[in-house]
Amino acid sequence: MIVAIDGPAGAGKSTAARLLADRLGFSYLDTGAMYRALTWLALENGVVLEDEEALASLARTHPVSFEDGHVEIAGRDVTLEIREARIDHAVSAVARHQVVRQIMRERQQQLAHAGDAVLEGRDIGTAVCPDADVKVYLIADPDERARRRGGQRPEARLDETLTDLRLRDELDAVQMQQAPDARLVDTTHLDVEDVVALLVAMVEERGRG
Repeated sequence: MIVAIDGPAGAGKSTAARLLADRLGFSYLDTGAMYRALTWLALENGVVLEDEEALASLARTHPVSFEDGHVEIAGRDVTLEIREARIDHAVSAVARHQVVRQIMRERQQQLAHAGDAVLEGRDIGTAVCPDADVKVYLIADPDERARRRGGQRPEARLDETLTDLRLRDELDAVQMQQAPDARLVDTTHLDVEDVVALLVAMVEERGRG
């Protein structure tokens, strides 16, 4: 079974998807982390982020892998590095290249179909796994999204975080679309356990169907 969880940054995708996968015994695939890992590798190698072919070559040569909750690329565990602010500011420039997205999608599909999986990102239900058994699109109020992101980076001011999220949404608008058959869930006033319980119920219902 494949569970697709999409939505903007700060909507609660990563935490909910990780907990859901743990609860169900599924593998967890953070597709955004894959783009972040490629962005990190590009910056480390001095690759110009507008150079689509150079980025595509990196993506082909160094496929991202997940091991015990860690993100690896080019033989390096980059789980912590990919959450730095510099990656936040650069990842959309990498992810908007269509050739790069195609390479990443093929890798994501390969990982997703290896067994039961929970995938989260921005275009899982529409492009990566349009045949997913369960599709969810999480949203939240912008202020709540900024508060959650700020909790991950205490050094950032709320107004700066709000601006970063707005710019990220604008850059990701083409990819960030709700699948017609995805269930829309507003997490603004829900804690993560409420969200996970809802997702578990959806998976169980689909399994019974």
